Amino acid sequence: MLRHLKNLSELVVFEHTIFSSAFILIAMVVAAKGWFGFGILLLCSLALISARNFAMAINRYVDIDIDKQNPRTKSRPNADGRISPFKILVFAIINAVLFVIVSYFINNLAFVLSLPFLFLLGIYSYFKRFSVLAHFILGISLSLAPIAGVIAVLGYIPLWSVFLAIGVIFWVAGFDLLYSLQDIDFDKQIGLFSIPAIYGAKNTLIISRICHIFACLFWLMFVVYSNSGILAYIGLVCAILMLCYEHYLVSKDFLNIPKAFFQTNGYLGFIFLLFIILDNLFE
Repeated sequence: MLRHLKNLSELVVFEHTIFSSAFILIAMVVAAKGWFGFGILLLCSLALISARNFAMAINRYVDIDIDKQNPRTKSRPNADGRISPFKILVFAIINAVLFVIVSYFINNLAFVLSLPFLFLLGIYSYFKRFSVLAHFILGISLSLAPIAGVIAVLGYIPLWSVFLAIGVIFWVAGFDLLYSLQDIDFDKQIGLFSIPAIYGAKNTLIISRICHIFACLFWLMFVVYSNSGILAYIGLVCAILMLCYEHYLVSKDFLNIPKAFFQTNGYLGFIFLLFIILDNLFE
């Protein structure tokens, strides 16, 4: 039993839920102007985990043939046979059903949007086979987290949450471009439509920087339109500095990509969240 749970955790890389959780919490804190209650926290946590499990399971199911060929991914549970395609699909369906049920208990708008959300989460894996927009589809998928958070608290979608979500789209697309540099030769070899494979490493670095500039601009609009205080602006400055450091690491040596991806990005979201919490505590 423990072995199966370990394999499932490795399949969906459960610890990386950290990337999504910070921004859903930012949206919830700002929407509630502070604490939003344990009930909403529990429901949103279940929704976030089940949605991400569904998205990752679909990704691993669709990518079985690719992951088996890629030296970097051939040891994943879906590629080395530890979890069969049928079990992966069942796991995805279970999490999709759980997400819809949890959405029903959040509120009517969350329930109505649950199936469109699942559709967006599921199409990313197909896009990279025919479009360079896959990086941005991934961004859209993760941007659903703050939208879901604000819906859970308010029951509607205010303008500031749209700016926050668009910022997440560009943030995720930017770091996914950097992460994809690891597979540039493999993607070229099998004909995947990643931006690094199509436009090369130098142009990818430029596009990634542009994405992160847009991310910061939209996060600035989020801070302004949510009427946040000085601490939120300080949090944004910290996020900007961390993105600059991330690009410094990658431009210096592509071997730094895992460090930039797994450490800097994880810290960025939670440092921003910390300042948002402090801003709402002391406003």
